[in-house]
Amino acid sequence: MIGEFEIAFASVKGMGIELAQKILDVVSTEKEFFSLSQHELELLTQGKNKILSKDYRNSVLEKAKREMDFIEKNNINVHYFKNSTYPTRLFDAVDAPIILYSKGDCNLNSPYIISIVGTRNASQYGKSVTEELIAQFAKDIPNVIIVSGLAYGIDICAHRAAMANSVSTVGVLAHGLNTIYPAQHRNSAVEIIKNKGLLLTDYMSQDAIHRSNFLARNRIVAAIADCTIVIESAIKGGALVTATIANSYNRDVFAVPGRINDEYSKGCNALINQNKAALLTCADDLYNLMRWNITSEKSIELSLFPEYTEDEQKVINLLKEMGEVHINIMANILDMPMHRLLSMLVDMEFSGYIKALPGSKYTI
Repeated sequence: MIGEFEIAFASVKGMGIELAQKILDVVSTEKEFFSLSQHELELLTQGKNKILSKDYRNSVLEKAKREMDFIEKNNINVHYFKNSTYPTRLFDAVDAPIILYSKGDCNLNSPYIISIVGTRNASQYGKSVTEELIAQFAKDIPNVIIVSGLAYGIDICAHRAAMANSVSTVGVLAHGLNTIYPAQHRNSAVEIIKNKGLLLTDYMSQDAIHRSNFLARNRIVAAIADCTIVIESAIKGGALVTATIANSYNRDVFAVPGRINDEYSKGCNALINQNKAALLTCADDLYNLMRWNITSEKSIELSLFPEYTEDEQKVINLLKEMGEVHINIMANILDMPMHRLLSMLVDMEFSGYIKALPGSKYTI
């Protein structure tokens, strides 16, 4: 169970996954980090830093206690980096937060997650492309999730198109869950939660809203998905920032082309021209480049009695629960020798039951 010590630990300035792990390797628990004196911590960590001072640690702990009240009163879900609900794709991002807060019900480790971003000044062309793509994804990809930023234009169009096609959607916020910005999208935010989606943020309810939050939020939009689609953007803008961040995480980026003289197509055309994004004209373009065997996926879903062996069924059950799993973690959980597991995974991949991902990970 996540408590005030984990929340306080996550809110320490500059705390990322790598630093958190280094500190916990020394002090064992988050509670111990707050119980030790500054001198003891400096001896253990062999360094000096403002975050080790007792006054600073007490201040973030007090803030965390207040946040716990908000979490409990509003049924907020907390995703800590050491827990199974934490989005595993974020581990690929060096600047990922170690804690996230959400409202709603959605598997953040689902096998297929697509981020869609674009200009706030969406044209009818951009809106139509967004709606057509998502309608096709809904038909082709079981349990696909659409991620965006709940902003004006392409973002809100993507969320609404997902809900219209009974697809779960995730709105990544640049502020705490105590408010919705822009306020005009409050009703859509409520509908997202009602329709098996969720609102997600790394900000506390007590955090002030700053302009920089919206750019920082884009790293989560980029990292939490398998790929990012840019649909309409000027030559500068938040959507291009998200595309750049996605590239830095080795995520695939797609851009929808537009007329060369249209202001809000210039950004997409530039991404394609500079080989920073693949040209996207239809859903099949994405399937082919991502190597998503959608036909095999459909046939597997339609098969009522796939002929799995007992061990293969264990693998399938694990992947259904966790979305994607590293082979080392799989071997530990299933208590299976690595050579035997690897041989079985090769056979299952050849049969179309599972898919190998970069970094020795597997998914259904």
